[in-house]
Amino acid sequence: MGGLAAVVATQFAASALAAAPSQAEARHEAGRKIYNFRCYFCHGYSGDARTLAATYLAPKPRDFTRDTEKDINREQMLAAVRNGKPGTAMKGFKGIIPERDIELVVDFVREEFIRRKLVNTRYHTKENGWPNHERHKVAFPFATGEIPLDRPWDKLSPVEQRGKRLFLSTCITCHDHARTEDPGPAWGGRPLSYPRNHFDPGDYTAAPPTAADAIASASPYKLHDVIPQVAGLSAAEKRGETLFQANCAFCHGATGTGKNWIGSFMEPHPRDLTDPAFMRDMTRERLAHTIREGLPNTSMPAWKLVLKGDEIDAIISYVSRVFHPVKQ
Repeated sequence: MGGLAAVVATQFAASALAAAPSQAEARHEAGRKIYNFRCYFCHGYSGDARTLAATYLAPKPRDFTRDTEKDINREQMLAAVRNGKPGTAMKGFKGIIPERDIELVVDFVREEFIRRKLVNTRYHTKENGWPNHERHKVAFPFATGEIPLDRPWDKLSPVEQRGKRLFLSTCITCHDHARTEDPGPAWGGRPLSYPRNHFDPGDYTAAPPTAADAIASASPYKLHDVIPQVAGLSAAEKRGETLFQANCAFCHGATGTGKNWIGSFMEPHPRDLTDPAFMRDMTRERLAHTIREGLPNTSMPAWKLVLKGDEIDAIISYVSRVFHPVKQ
């Protein structure tokens, strides 16, 4: 019996060793799901921070593919995910996801991007709602930057012209202008909420989006990309409008509601600056402090190194006039 017991014990140990990789794989895949839901928007599906959102953030989100294990240790990463990074758009997830999920996603990032330099999950897959994506390949050179989007039409072949039209009508919402050789005023505007209604930023004759576009495009988000038209703005309020629409509207929407496409996607949602219940007790001092220092555990970054004091004051004047009165 002793010999039989030894054989059984050996077989059991071998089975346990065989099961170990699958358990590790399951843990890794659990981390992947968390990353692909929570983190890809800024850090990218491949961990390289090559996303549209990243182009609007300063400092940029971390590019994990450029790190080695010596550059940042596990405890540092756990602390960053748990508590956020002051002065950046990296919010803390403590209280939003369990500690176990924080550990899973950090271990996934370390293994997938830092150690193995893998590409993770490609976005345009059947599972993500993109069956037979190869049929759009004529637009791929504009998405990857192989062909600059501002290359003159007469310098493009018929196939390239077809690809550019497809990119401008379908891909530009997420890929923005990908690569331009001369990113001047035509390409400097903020991205519109999906869908773009065939809006071509290079066409100076195109009318800006209107409230009617939201109905015509069946998109409830685009309505919130329309800048409110308010007559009689003071000089400070006009300056605040320019600053708000250039810096704040990406998350809060041009209407200040946070109900644009990006704002609706974020968790927690950006504040609705038109909400009477929230704005009723808002003061200039409190709002200025929030803009300067940011809000922990949200995507509201600190702007004190980006905006000067008088610029913050101008934004508050604009908010108070256009969205909801702010108390002194």
